Amino acid sequence: MKKIIIALIAFFPLIVNAQNVWEKPTDAPQQKKKALIEKNVANEDPKYLAGAIPLVDGKIVFTLDQDVPGKSAEQIYNIIYNVLSEMTKEEGQFKESQVALVNKQDHIIAARFKEWLVFQNTFLSLDRTVFNYTIIATCTDGHANVTLSRISYQYEQDRSDTEGIETVAEEWITDEYALNKKKTKLAKYTGKFRRKTIDRKDNIFQTITDELNK
Repeated sequence: MKKIIIALIAFFPLIVNAQNVWEKPTDAPQQKKKALIEKNVANEDPKYLAGAIPLVDGKIVFTLDQDVPGKSAEQIYNIIYNVLSEMTKEEGQFKESQVALVNKQDHIIAARFKEWLVFQNTFLSLDRTVFNYTIIATCTDGHANVTLSRISYQYEQDRSDTEGIETVAEEWITDEYALNKKKTKLAKYTGKFRRKTIDRKDNIFQTITDELNK
């Protein structure tokens, strides 16, 4: 018994010293996650948020109005026709993509596109949707007006474990459907459609603008 008491007395300073460095555990992982979420919300690119989807009479219509000094309506028409024609041959396009109608006299082009819009493509996962839209270009001397509209999606139609969706953009990527209530971030599911649609529109309009400015 005496030996046990002596051992405890000898060990007691070690316990005291150890207690000096003890601290209450924190919820660090959750705090870090919360900070990351708040950072992502704060850093959401405004181009995807409120007002990014223009509505004309209730329909989504993206518009490029581009001044092209020094070029005639015919020259502008030919440039845009070539851009749209080349787009139909891009990887990811369906056979339905085509320059559908032209009016050479009034310099108007109408093209329909059906393509894959890819959300994520990794070794383990391919997430994409069929993306349908129409482009109409009206060319005048020194100016081009290009619209992208009649947008719709066909998502996961070929999967056996889900029904998938088939919807028009007006019921899917507008502020009402693709943003949170505070309009500060994209909705978890429909937000990816909104983001990628805007990115694709920007890419197309930028390509046309670059070609017109050459």
